[in-house]
Amino acid sequence: MNVTVIITTYNRPDVLAKVLDGLRHQTRPADELIVADDGSGSETLAKVRGFARGFPGPIHHVWHEDRGFRVSEIRNKAIRKSSGDYIILLDGDCIPPKNFVGDHLALAEKGFFFQGKRVLINKRLAASFTHDCTVSVWKLMKYIFSGDISNRHHLIRMPFFPAFSVAGLSGIRSCNMGFFRKDIFAVNGFNQDFVGWGREDSELAVRFRKYGLKRKEHPFMAVCFHLWHEANDPARLCVNDEILKKSINSNEYICSNGLVQKNK
Repeated sequence: MNVTVIITTYNRPDVLAKVLDGLRHQTRPADELIVADDGSGSETLAKVRGFARGFPGPIHHVWHEDRGFRVSEIRNKAIRKSSGDYIILLDGDCIPPKNFVGDHLALAEKGFFFQGKRVLINKRLAASFTHDCTVSVWKLMKYIFSGDISNRHHLIRMPFFPAFSVAGLSGIRSCNMGFFRKDIFAVNGFNQDFVGWGREDSELAVRFRKYGLKRKEHPFMAVCFHLWHEANDPARLCVNDEILKKSINSNEYICSNGLVQKNK
């Protein structure tokens, strides 16, 4: 099964380079990488082009003009560009350990989408934390009792631990999520009515459930390392909460303003 990893980014080229380095060192590399760029300057494109010279598979950079936080729209643009049977979403500040792609594929199952977990790297450690910090259990062990990270219980990989199905929207985060390409097209992708930070991933999960998918999780596989950043601007959150509420109360699983604009 071919897999596409879509990495969302905005004007953090040095951090994006750490994420791309993690994807370069996978035990099971992605078949295709797409950087979904929400309006960054030219330095980000230069980083992507530099990385592409040493990566065996195709790497695409999709971009649109910077008109504020439009992550739903740029992800849809990347999804349309994708060719993999399975799509993994990863944010451009989330470093994947070496088994990340392979774990996602091992956990991929028809009738499910997968919600991955994250370890949070705090401000003091974020600048020095790289993929190399994740390459072995022994390197990770020194962080077990560290005050520099949160969600430490996800640090150690345990593939023998069973995956399970979860209900509800708590913990939905598209910074680490996997689904079949045919399923994201069936619900018409992300809802582009979401502008500004917040709730676009929860709304997608609502429509996935209405479409018939269950949510799958594993606390010790396909975990990423999320580097600290300043809090996103919540100015549109009230508006986005209303869009989410409308979706929850609807019987429809296809959004009208998604991969295809069905109302135009």
